[in-house]
Amino acid sequence: PEPSAMSSFSNGSGSKKLPQAIIIGVKKGGTRALLEFLRVHPDIRAVGAEPHFFDRNYENGLEWYRELMPKTLEGQITMEKTPSYFVTREAPARISAMSRDTKLIVVVRDPVTRAISDYTQTLSKKPDIPSFESLTFKNRTTGLIDTSWSAIQIGIYAKHLDNWLQYFPMDQILFVSGERLISDPAGELGRVQDFLGLKRIITDKHFYFNQTKGFPCLKKAEGSSKPHCLGKTKGRTHPNIDPEVVQRLRDFYRPFNMKFYQMTGHNFGWD
Repeated sequence: PEPSAMSSFSNGSGSKKLPQAIIIGVKKGGTRALLEFLRVHPDIRAVGAEPHFFDRNYENGLEWYRELMPKTLEGQITMEKTPSYFVTREAPARISAMSRDTKLIVVVRDPVTRAISDYTQTLSKKPDIPSFESLTFKNRTTGLIDTSWSAIQIGIYAKHLDNWLQYFPMDQILFVSGERLISDPAGELGRVQDFLGLKRIITDKHFYFNQTKGFPCLKKAEGSSKPHCLGKTKGRTHPNIDPEVVQRLRDFYRPFNMKFYQMTGHNFGWD
């Protein structure tokens, strides 16, 4: 006979399941914040580290992937986040092959600030890289933008979304605003909980705004009674970028943003 929920809880049973929901993107959009906030929900169990299964480790097989997952009880949702999936050519077909019912979440953020954030992260690891300006342009004189640079490539959301729509219907993909995740975390989390079919347990009671970090933090993190802000690597100060370059990038992204707004039926207010 099935053990009661209580006994299976106390002896750490439950079983590992393939994720029913995945945060697939985007890099520097706010995926870590979203995952940490979601882990407050008692019905969500998530992997802490990014498994990179559908982009880098696919040859390890689904059983390897399942082993990475936390144990869940009946009715709980297993989740993971790997922001590079969104821009990986093979990922939609591979996730669809695992389960066509997988729910996908994409945290998107103004592509210009996202690119600068991406550059800032790289800079913190490799202080000797060329300037943002010189990486942005193929040719500064003609003002031609180098779309092959990943920091710029990732922000062409409409193009990447097209690839996912070959395999998943729009109603299985939720777009979370990276900006609203900061300005109204409870509101965005409400949308995510609805999308996942969960009770709205995470509310504004769970957050306080930390002036120093410029981020909302959790009053109590998962499995702890202490308040919890994101780590030191989050909320880095961006370098000052020549306003002319920023304007040039705004103009470059505008048509792609408009297309993305049309595709998602949502104006993210980046323009």
